[in-house]
Amino acid sequence: MNWYVLYVKPQTEKKVASALEKIGVEVFCPTLEEVRIWSDRKKKIRVPLFKSYVFVRLNSTDRQQVFAVHGVVRYLFWLGKPAIVRDEEIAAIQNWLSDDAVTEVRVCAYQPGTEVKIASGHFKGQKGVVQEVGRKKLKMAIKSLGVIVEARLKDLVN
Repeated sequence: MNWYVLYVKPQTEKKVASALEKIGVEVFCPTLEEVRIWSDRKKKIRVPLFKSYVFVRLNSTDRQQVFAVHGVVRYLFWLGKPAIVRDEEIAAIQNWLSDDAVTEVRVCAYQPGTEVKIASGHFKGQKGVVQEVGRKKLKMAIKSLGVIVEARLKDLVN
């Protein structure tokens, strides 16, 4: 049995996870507690850590049964096959969320103005400021060298 990633309709992650559990699928929908403020009150609510994603554990032959649940859109694919998440990665997420020492977890993409460090390649160790963000690459300005470099996202460290 493998962990797969389901892409679900926005803001239906918890409902889809609950419905999948009811049909006997092992589900992991990591959530965080957030304080939301309205004009008249404050309220603690649980919000999904990964927007529009739910993890499911099942045999590859049983993958179609998740589409019986309203809100499931598709599987997340990687290199033409459904993406498989290792058990260690799921355990790591569960440990982060249960660890009292971790006070805040955020999932965010690179934004223009973010300072990053290049982890590998010709410019390894150089720091730069993100100028533009693409799907797999970004352009960053390295002030110390006076150049703008295009780097792959996987070669960067925050």
